[in-house]
Amino acid sequence: AILPHVAPNRRGLASGAIFLGVGLGIAGSGSLVPFLLSFGLSQAWLGLGGVALLLTATSWFGWPQESPHAPASSSAADVRGSAGLYMLFAQYALMAAGLVAPMMFLVDYVSRGLGAGSHSGALIWTLYGVGAIVGPVVYGFLADRLGARSAIRLVLLTQAGALAVLVTVADLRLLAVAALVIGSFPPGIVPLALARVHQLVADHHQQNATWSRATVSFASFQALAGYAYSALFSASHGHYALLFSVAMGAIGLALALDLLLVFKEIFRPSTGADVAPEA
Repeated sequence: AILPHVAPNRRGLASGAIFLGVGLGIAGSGSLVPFLLSFGLSQAWLGLGGVALLLTATSWFGWPQESPHAPASSSAADVRGSAGLYMLFAQYALMAAGLVAPMMFLVDYVSRGLGAGSHSGALIWTLYGVGAIVGPVVYGFLADRLGARSAIRLVLLTQAGALAVLVTVADLRLLAVAALVIGSFPPGIVPLALARVHQLVADHHQQNATWSRATVSFASFQALAGYAYSALFSASHGHYALLFSVAMGAIGLALALDLLLVFKEIFRPSTGADVAPEA
């Protein structure tokens, strides 16, 4: 509803600002929820509902007026988009699988796995939340400057490196930096994927349908990964490094799939209907 009213070269940053709220929610959960729970569970739910109602009322009249969207005709971009969209769905699903392990087990790893205690675990979670706040805006900015596809590559490479730190390092200072980077990923990839959808699909209604399918792919794999990681954690008797290695493998596979598509585009026989590969 909002992005059609934003200039194309600013939509990545705008989507990042929209999903900034996810990061604020993650960071706020570390302070608001414990405070509300001090009054009781029912009061905590009522307090959260009141905050949501207040935010809804505040933004209610800020929505832009709906404007008609011109239908887009089929073109070579739609042909390119078919392969690109399937790749995006696969990448988005693998990203979901990759982000679950640190989201579920990072604090427990620091607190119990390393024996650093709950205070250090809370500090790591706070830094994760800070990353979640800045992630959407930074990733959206990268999408505007580098293009969605190149930005996704850079982010995947960075996340794989941060997960490698979790696997190989026990120094709390380095883990704090890794938590900041990893925290930017869950809300940050949303504007990147949305920018990629807008890059591949021209028609507004098709964009909405495509984004719905991408969201289903993401949510399904995130839920499945949650169960799988829990089962693996139990079967491995609490092997945290194994969980983070699997997550790193999922991120690495998402990056490899994109590079494979680039390789295929470069060496595909050229025809008059072909579209030049994207950066």
